[in-house]
Amino acid sequence: MNKIFPCRALGAALIGTGAIGLAGCSAQADLSAVATEAARPVQRYDMTQALATNGKVVVAGTQSGAVLVSSDNGRSWKREALGGSSLIGIATCPDGRFVAVDFYRKVWSGDAGGTGWKSVPLDKPRTPLAINCDGKGRWWVAGTGATLAVSADAGASWTVTDMGEDAQLTSIQMVDDKVGFTAGEFGLVATTTDGGGTWTRLPPMPDEFYPYATLFTSPTEGWASGIAGQILHTRDGGRSWARQSNTSRVPLYRLFVHEGVPHGAGAGGSVARLEGDAWRSVAYPDAVPVFLSAAVSLPDQHAIVAGGPGGLLRVIGTQATQASTATTAAAGQ
Repeated sequence: MNKIFPCRALGAALIGTGAIGLAGCSAQADLSAVATEAARPVQRYDMTQALATNGKVVVAGTQSGAVLVSSDNGRSWKREALGGSSLIGIATCPDGRFVAVDFYRKVWSGDAGGTGWKSVPLDKPRTPLAINCDGKGRWWVAGTGATLAVSADAGASWTVTDMGEDAQLTSIQMVDDKVGFTAGEFGLVATTTDGGGTWTRLPPMPDEFYPYATLFTSPTEGWASGIAGQILHTRDGGRSWARQSNTSRVPLYRLFVHEGVPHGAGAGGSVARLEGDAWRSVAYPDAVPVFLSAAVSLPDQHAIVAGGPGGLLRVIGTQATQASTATTAAAGQ
């Protein structure tokens, strides 16, 4: 008859028979540290790819499909795992809700508290890369195949615009209810002046410019940041572009407005701002020399939240009259 021995008795039984086997059992491993680490809202493997705010909460989207939400301006975070997703863009809608685009052909939407996330499938573009929510609450998605998709019914149906070119659209922005811009590979630029009913190709940016990000602050003025730190500027609604100096000399992966001034975040932990006709680095303490793949303005706090790899989420103070502060929510700190 088989018997179940306690650990030590089993070892003694094996020794007594001369069998080669387990002579004893080690004590149960203490996994409390592992459990504590797993419970952290920000993990070391998190790469923040997108950030957005509605003035009440800040929402971060990660490569691993987690949504991180802060209700205290980036000082602490709560985590919601969406599973099987990779969030590469987040936008805020006029009612305070959030929409996020998933690399795996889905669009997620969450409430004004950054919770209650649910997804809808997206057929085209084949690979979505950017998202925007316009003044009417419509969802705009841009991506591969020079394709745009818009939904006026929270993703129940989509209207697709195919520009007939094998190019990635890396940005989409509706400046107001009528004017919008999209830009992408090979310097492709297109605009709408009828709220997205039709899109018109404009002359391409010079030298087949690849825009990591674009930012339009009006129907006529905008910027595009590219490889090796180039920045282009337009004053005529994207019909012509001129290069601006970038003293940070690094690519800026996100462009955004902070306290009324265009800013960018990018390689080497760099944050830059437009001063006159030149982009200059914003110094801040304890800068980490890794790329910042996302950033968002907190104007009421005179601060920027920036994110990157390794669980990096930082609050960077920008008020000149105040000692600059920076808090780190990197995992394990």
